[in-house]
Amino acid sequence: MSADQSNEPAQDPRFPTPPEPGAEFVHLQLLSRARQATRVLEQLGVKRGDRVAVLLPMAPESVVATMACGRVDATRVTLPIGEPAGLLRNRIRESGARVVITADSCHHGERRYAAKHHVDRALVGVDRVRSVLVVHRMPGPVPWHPDRDLWWHEALDTLGA
Repeated sequence: MSADQSNEPAQDPRFPTPPEPGAEFVHLQLLSRARQATRVLEQLGVKRGDRVAVLLPMAPESVVATMACGRVDATRVTLPIGEPAGLLRNRIRESGARVVITADSCHHGERRYAAKHHVDRALVGVDRVRSVLVVHRMPGPVPWHPDRDLWWHEALDTLGA
């Protein structure tokens, strides 16, 4: 089987600059990002009544995702950090979400939690999810499915512009 036909995700060769620790948004920046994120969700086909699964730490992007879901009149389904892949899979499947927003990695307690890796494991056999928006939080390799995954910051800059 060639590498292109493998079920293993490729590594994304692009590594964005890590966010500044404790990055904060002023109110107008938050509103601007929420408008951009709303346009991204709409471009990804999210409509009124849809659900968007979100696995993010406490970060400004989590607030932006919530605001964008509200603007589209979609329901945010929060996925708990640290939950096993099988339980994440059940929550995603039961929610009917077609879009997932996750961090690449984040801190969970005192350890690194590879959120994107866990989401990828959870999405095995969940064909309904068409897009995964990945928020860059920590440096390091990120498993990548080029036909499905988008960097949050790139999507906001291009689809949300």
